[in-house]
Amino acid sequence: MSDIRVGLVGYGPAGAFFHAPLIHATPGLALAAVVTRDSGRRAEVEAKYGVPSVSDVRELWALCDLVVVASPNRTHVSTAAAALAQGLPVVVDKPLARTAEEGRELSRLAEERGVMLTVFHNRRWDGDFRTVQRLVGEGRLGEVRRLESRFERWRPVPKGGWRESGGEEEIGGLLYDLGTHLVDQAVQLLGPVREVYCESDVRRAGVGSDDDTFVALTHAGGARSHLWAGAVAPLPGPRFRVLGSEAGFVKYGMDVQEERLRAGMSPDTPGFGDDEQERWGVLGTVDDQRAVLTEPGSYLDFYRGVVAALRDGAAPPVDPQSAIDVLTVIEAARLSAAQRIVVHLG
Repeated sequence: MSDIRVGLVGYGPAGAFFHAPLIHATPGLALAAVVTRDSGRRAEVEAKYGVPSVSDVRELWALCDLVVVASPNRTHVSTAAAALAQGLPVVVDKPLARTAEEGRELSRLAEERGVMLTVFHNRRWDGDFRTVQRLVGEGRLGEVRRLESRFERWRPVPKGGWRESGGEEEIGGLLYDLGTHLVDQAVQLLGPVREVYCESDVRRAGVGSDDDTFVALTHAGGARSHLWAGAVAPLPGPRFRVLGSEAGFVKYGMDVQEERLRAGMSPDTPGFGDDEQERWGVLGTVDDQRAVLTEPGSYLDFYRGVVAALRDGAAPPVDPQSAIDVLTVIEAARLSAAQRIVVHLG
């Protein structure tokens, strides 16, 4: 069976460090063309992957069987809609859209055209999150009452670029970036959200979007999530702190996959997603604690799921409705921060 030809839109950090290497390493997929206008990136694409680069997304339609949208956030909806209108299945990097309604419109278009739409919520395949899921699923913590989850960094000097300098029209800032991952993981672990409270600030000069954000969620089952996304944390807190009726779990340090992708390691390298033992989390109580092996991270599983969906009719690796649910929470968080209120969801 011939490989599924993939057209990648965008070769910035998301395209270059995540999508291109993952596509290249996934059996059944073949990177066919990349949309980028930057001459240096065009040269890198052709040298590294031996595929052509094009300057206009419309040139992809005849070259590919699947479109992956990894361009700036403000282009996600228009690019995905154009591909779906051509009858092409689509992967969209998170966030799917600016609003839940825009996400619903894309989902309706995919259903009308009878093609797959899925969203790259890759942090579901982080090793630390998979470990938390396993412990909760096994009942090792008892009833989960509180989740603390952080993506905190120390970047006192802005890096620049649209994510930091752009305003609302760019769909920039940490709430839409890392906050999308945090909310998605919380919902996957603890279920639907009923109340949202958010504090969102711009701390650094020259930055146009939030760089210091806190979100508190009350889930329908009664558990609470406290989520932090920040670029101004001199001493980051634990990546996860999960408290249950029987035990707690604390884990420091980020999942290793992004660091290794940025360093150029191929994601099909043996041990690619394995955490170092000194970074394993701790499970237990004040009186009884033990280190817990971190589950291997596996971003490749997302694209393996894409192949299964297109070839075997399996469900997409991320249901677009779940991405729409996340956008509903993100919109509520933005409203909460702006009006300093608790937002109640239906």
